[in-house]
Amino acid sequence: MSSTLRLKIAAAASLLAVMALQGCATLTGSDQQEVAVHAILDHREVSGVGCVLSNPAGRWFVTAPGLVTIRKSKDPLAIDCKKDGVGAAREVVASQFGIGKLIGNAVVSAGLGYFVDRRSGAGFDYPATLTVMMRPLSAAPTAATEQGASTPVY
Repeated sequence: MSSTLRLKIAAAASLLAVMALQGCATLTGSDQQEVAVHAILDHREVSGVGCVLSNPAGRWFVTAPGLVTIRKSKDPLAIDCKKDGVGAAREVVASQFGIGKLIGNAVVSAGLGYFVDRRSGAGFDYPATLTVMMRPLSAAPTAATEQGASTPVY
């Protein structure tokens, strides 16, 4: 094999490698995302709610309503919120691979960039606003409920 042919093959391989990485969100995007967290109880937003967001990439705390920067992942994001004397909530939100990133990976890298993005989480996004529906804390039983009395529903 001539040195000119080897040089051409090496140049072509280098060009293909660069093209494959251009569609890769790991290199062109961020592995972090800012999300807004809101807590709702009885159709009203509740303030001062402590929330913990977690996925395999880490755990983050925010007081809702508020903003927090999280690390992206291909895995779902769990949101656990609680306010003493008010209520609690647990929600799970799936991550989505961006369609633009998918098309870029398919066209530029024949889909190879998708696997890099999947591993790093950079190609995935969570919704920008996370709204959790809180459940009120159950009230302590009263004497009437302990005796089996019921409240009629109209």
